[in-house]
Amino acid sequence: MEELISQLRFAMKGIWKHRWYAMAVMWLVAIFGWVKVATLPDDYQATARVFVDTQSILKPLLAGMTSVPNVEQQVAIMSRTLLSRPNVERVMRMVDLDIGVKSPRELELKVEELMNKIKITSAGSYDIYTITYNNRSPKLVRDVVQSLLTIFVEGSFKGKKGESQKAVQFIDEQIKSYEEKLVAAENNVKEFKLRNKDLLPRQGVDYATQLLSSSDALNTARLELLEAEQARDAIKKQINGDEPVLSADVSPAVIDNPELDARIAALNKNLDALRMQYTEQHPDIIASKRLIAQLEQRKVEENKLRLNSADPGKNYSPMLSQLKVAMTEADAKVAAIKARVKEFAERHGQLVAQSNAVPELESELAQLNRDYLINKDNYEKLIGRREAAKLSGELSTTTEMMTFKIIDPPTVPMTPVGPNRPLLYSLVLLGACLAGAAAALLISQIRPTYLSPSELRDDTRLPLLGTVSMSWTEPQKIKRRRGRYAFALAASILLAAYGGTMATALWWY
Repeated sequence: MEELISQLRFAMKGIWKHRWYAMAVMWLVAIFGWVKVATLPDDYQATARVFVDTQSILKPLLAGMTSVPNVEQQVAIMSRTLLSRPNVERVMRMVDLDIGVKSPRELELKVEELMNKIKITSAGSYDIYTITYNNRSPKLVRDVVQSLLTIFVEGSFKGKKGESQKAVQFIDEQIKSYEEKLVAAENNVKEFKLRNKDLLPRQGVDYATQLLSSSDALNTARLELLEAEQARDAIKKQINGDEPVLSADVSPAVIDNPELDARIAALNKNLDALRMQYTEQHPDIIASKRLIAQLEQRKVEENKLRLNSADPGKNYSPMLSQLKVAMTEADAKVAAIKARVKEFAERHGQLVAQSNAVPELESELAQLNRDYLINKDNYEKLIGRREAAKLSGELSTTTEMMTFKIIDPPTVPMTPVGPNRPLLYSLVLLGACLAGAAAALLISQIRPTYLSPSELRDDTRLPLLGTVSMSWTEPQKIKRRRGRYAFALAASILLAAYGGTMATALWWY
């Protein structure tokens, strides 16, 4: 610590020895610095503050009808993108900064300079935005801030309106596409139903239900046919029991009918010949026996007709007449039910034959209906979304959603905000003092001298026998005194010059 203090004392002595060099350097640096600071161009600043009111009554009213735009986010994004290159170039055109540009390089430099000098700050949750710009021209700073303010207000609506229009246009294109798909799906379903109308379900009844219903109807018709046939047979038995004895059945052999007897005899002869060759199960023998039976039945019927025609009144009976009428109705009913059974059987057979193809047709129809319903659902949703998008676009661009209130409009500044000349003058004086001291210390190091016996003894490592003191004459003492006064006067004048520059700077501010 003592060594450090000693070195500091020696340095101060060296500076004091070359104090006039230090004073000269101080004056040179101070004059040059003060002149430089005085010639610095003035810096003017224009500021505008705008409040964006995003709390609109339309938000809660239209929240359930459409997508309410996030106005806060919209404004925040616009404030962050305000200093984009297109916006800055637009500001340059609005304030005529691009008139004197002669090359793309110069334009690029001006754009970068303008972007660096413009500051946009936000007051957090209060939605207050501050736009600041500094330049040498007071009118230019006002015009630039005003242009940025205009772009900020216009861009907050214009960008969202363009997005809404693009959204509506995109939805219209999708609606047109889905409309074509919907028409195509409708045509496919219609053509499929026309092509397979006999196999498709009717009124919500599937094919299995149709097949079961057909089987039930066929069984019911068969049961009705059986009942009708039994009723008819019962009537027939009553008729046969009510007829007179004269009309009773007789043996065909005792009936005389030459024509039929000759045919029956020929068939019996042929049957005897066949029996000699074949068994009773042979088809020819069976056919001959059936034909003989039919001829014998015919003989019996012709005999009855002959007997009835011979005496029309012998078979007359009121009960017999009623039974014959009932017999006729029963035969008609049996014939009708037989026709119904035949039709039901054909339908049921057709359904059974088509049972393998129907499930595939039903699956294909279900797929067509599913495609149609999906396209219809998407189409209806797109219609609703288009109306919501239109309403959202109108809601986003309306001035009722956000209100811009300019708190501090930009004005032409009357006084510059910079440079801070008092501070710069003080820094120049401090720098001059340091430069003078450094110069004197450097000279003392270049031209070293021993200012004390201890320095000589430490450097030479030799014993010091003694010292000779300086004996100043009276004229030398007067000269040294005048030198100190002159140095003090020079320092005082330097401080006075500093005070004058400070007074001038404070007067301007």
